[in-house]
Amino acid sequence: MNTKLRDLPIKERVQLVEDIWDSISSDQKSLSLSDSQMKELDLHLKSYEVDRNKGNPAIEVMLKIQQLL
Repeated sequence: MNTKLRDLPIKERVQLVEDIWDSISSDQKSLSLSDSQMKELDLHLKSYEVDRNKGNPAIEVMLKIQQLL
């Protein structure tokens, strides 16, 4: 990882990742998925429809990962 990025507080790095993800998701129409990716997404959607488990917010997951490092 770029040392300048490491110098940023974790909270700011997480925000940067969120901002990047938001910019990607806003352009999602330009993304194409392979058949295997579509099957994987369908599998996750079906699993959600069965148990309605929304999982954890991304920020919580990222912070937990950071605590493990």
